[in-house]
Amino acid sequence: MPAPAAALRIIVAINAYASFGRRPEVGPRVEAALVAAGHTVTGRSEVNFELLRTEVASDLVPGVDVLVVVGGDGMVSLATNLVAGTAIRLAIVPTGTGNDLARGLGIPLEDTEAAILHLLDAISRPPRAIDAIRVRAEGRTSWCAGVVSAGFDAVVNDRANRMRRPRGKSRYTLAMLLVLATFRPLSYRLTVDGVERTVRAMLISVANNTSIGGGMRIAPDALLDDGLLDLFIVAPLSRLGLLRVFPKVFSGTHTALPQVELSRCRSVRIDADNVVAFGDGERIGRLPVQLDVVPGALLVHA
Repeated sequence: MPAPAAALRIIVAINAYASFGRRPEVGPRVEAALVAAGHTVTGRSEVNFELLRTEVASDLVPGVDVLVVVGGDGMVSLATNLVAGTAIRLAIVPTGTGNDLARGLGIPLEDTEAAILHLLDAISRPPRAIDAIRVRAEGRTSWCAGVVSAGFDAVVNDRANRMRRPRGKSRYTLAMLLVLATFRPLSYRLTVDGVERTVRAMLISVANNTSIGGGMRIAPDALLDDGLLDLFIVAPLSRLGLLRVFPKVFSGTHTALPQVELSRCRSVRIDADNVVAFGDGERIGRLPVQLDVVPGALLVHA
């Protein structure tokens, strides 16, 4: 059993509809376990995402120690944008479809009991400081903990988000096949650590974490706390070529292919015509987007 922890003031934000509502019992179990451990807990579960964001933001008053999110990467995005750059710590109990940040942090994904025990143990210890991406787009500033995508993968993400079937990670595969039929390489204008370049590419992603889309390891060597971003570029490919690359992404072996470029940087500006960027699976806005790593901006219990 986890060691007893000092009593904390904790907000638990629950997306009961994560992964199409297949695990609605997890949120109440998390709250009950935290209360039983002696913590002061306020639970939030609202009928829609925006209302939940508003309610959680109003709960994060001085004296709150931890924000626990029960859900997927959408909930991670919600939490990151509320607590990055503050002393409030983030903890995750994953119940979503992708769960990529939880995967990168080593949190149990499919075993509810193991995830709750992990949470209880983690909040009994000092938090870990990880980097976050500060995002500027469409005149707004936001935060991303995992990966910002702009290109084929972002279009696939958008298509998958709008699909109701199939439920689970196979949605991303089907969305990819649907998008592939009409997608063409894009012309990008980049500024990487102050150096300008133009590239033609299928996609560009900027990664703080290793994976997107439920385990696609686009940047298998990315580190959450190295003060650097991994810039991932895929050169133009035929449809058949992209289909051959795709399975390799799950194992991380795509990095040896000549069409794949991976490099590290601290700052990236991405611009292209009629392209929308996504961060942690959520829509950021149309390019251009400015991305800067902020070392240690996010405190996590994991």
